Amino acid sequence: MKFFIDTANIDEIKEADKLGILDGVTTNPTLMSREKGTYPDKLKEITSIVDGPVSAETVSLDAEGMVKEGREFAKIADNINIKVPISKEGLKAIKIFTSEGIKTNTTLIFQPSQALLAAKAGATIVSPFVGRIDDITNYGMDVIRDIVTIFDNYGIETEVLVASIRNPLHVVEAALAGADIVTLPIKVLDQLLKHPLTDIGIESFLKDWEKVQK
Repeated sequence: MKFFIDTANIDEIKEADKLGILDGVTTNPTLMSREKGTYPDKLKEITSIVDGPVSAETVSLDAEGMVKEGREFAKIADNINIKVPISKEGLKAIKIFTSEGIKTNTTLIFQPSQALLAAKAGATIVSPFVGRIDDITNYGMDVIRDIVTIFDNYGIETEVLVASIRNPLHVVEAALAGADIVTLPIKVLDQLLKHPLTDIGIESFLKDWEKVQK
């Protein structure tokens, strides 16, 4: 399973990259608004650090606008994926991007039927939002499992990216469900490394080492 980091913060991206586990980055206008600089300039900087896919999100609601924005983003670097919402206009844009060899990430997916339509249109990645589904008292991971099963049934090559991850359990369940990618905030990445028995073990080893040195 690939690990993407969901951020536009350069320091966080560099930190994740040093760990040797970073496969890509997802951004959106909200994340970009928290950082200094223009969206294109930040994308240039991110793609200079990350070799894997970097998602850049369009804000237009019509296919023509999405395509216009996406084409400009795609000029920044070869590893840019254009992020578009699942909608009729989004599907039209995905079809055009696919015909032009531009990779896409279909966002705001909340049910398997949306993921299937995006894949049929040619989406490179589909991004179901598990945390937001959980927020309305449904079980987001059921959606992931259903999408993975449908894609496996028909040999669909579109990758399933689990988004809106809130905790380490989401990551583990995504891996068990067979998802291709998870994108997570740096906080959850840090939490994946933590376990109280690990901390106790390190402390115990250090105390024993001190005894050896005496």
